Amino acid sequence: MSRQTKALVSARWLAEMLRAPGSTVRVLDASWFLPKLVRNAKNEFRARHIPRASFFDLDRCSDRSSPLDHMLPPAPVFAEFASRLGVSPGSHVVVYDRSEHGAFSSPRAWWMFRVFGHAAVSVLDGGLQAWIGEGQPVEEGKAQKYEPTEFTAKLNRAWVKTYEDIVDNVDSKEFQVVDARPAGRFRGTDPEPRDNTEPGHIPGSINIPFTSFLAPSGLFHPPDQLRAIFQRAGVDLQKPLCVTCGSAVTACLTALAAHQCGHTEVSVYDGGWMEWYTRAAPEDVISEGRGKHR
Repeated sequence: MSRQTKALVSARWLAEMLRAPGSTVRVLDASWFLPKLVRNAKNEFRARHIPRASFFDLDRCSDRSSPLDHMLPPAPVFAEFASRLGVSPGSHVVVYDRSEHGAFSSPRAWWMFRVFGHAAVSVLDGGLQAWIGEGQPVEEGKAQKYEPTEFTAKLNRAWVKTYEDIVDNVDSKEFQVVDARPAGRFRGTDPEPRDNTEPGHIPGSINIPFTSFLAPSGLFHPPDQLRAIFQRAGVDLQKPLCVTCGSAVTACLTALAAHQCGHTEVSVYDGGWMEWYTRAAPEDVISEGRGKHR
């Protein structure tokens, strides 16, 4: 990560950058909602968004051949997607979302840019609600069109864990696994938001719900509080760490929280619980509820 690029930027900072002559900032709305919420992020973008922002569609910028939700696309696909959004190698990308939590899906876009080699990327702390709360302007309508750029992408495979990696780690315990889902889904007592998937967790994984890292205002807690949250859960930030959730969206918020604590090499299990529940043996679906039966 570039020393000059903070992982989190404030609404005031972004407003100043958007007014600054020659600014390299490119703002992307990376809002995404679980299907059962029946919210259309693209329509909400058209109704209200930060000026000059473009919509970053997590579902379209994905491996469309995979049966799993928004898996990482091949590097050339990501490069073409970023290029069409007007992101150049010299751009400082700022991503946000419109979650009532303050952040939900934008850290996924933050991680995607980083894993494909673009270090100059930040998340708007507090998201759209912080922007509006500070009285900053919004606009409606479709996104502004930008000329395609010469963006290149190269995947950092060390930051991506596969199903096979997680299976091996159940015994080897080479890295810690933190699950960002709510506690009930992790334990197996609350339903998953997707059909044909029962709740539960990966053997040996640690649960820290993603909301733990956010203050009631929607802003991220300061680094000392974030460190304390990890420590109380039994996570050693000096050791390798992999994050997971339902489909690797809020997992990336956990990765950002660890990044704020100085752990910048966090990996993500891209298949998440969707893949684990589908592929794992019943004994490897740990649940206080129904679990998985043969």
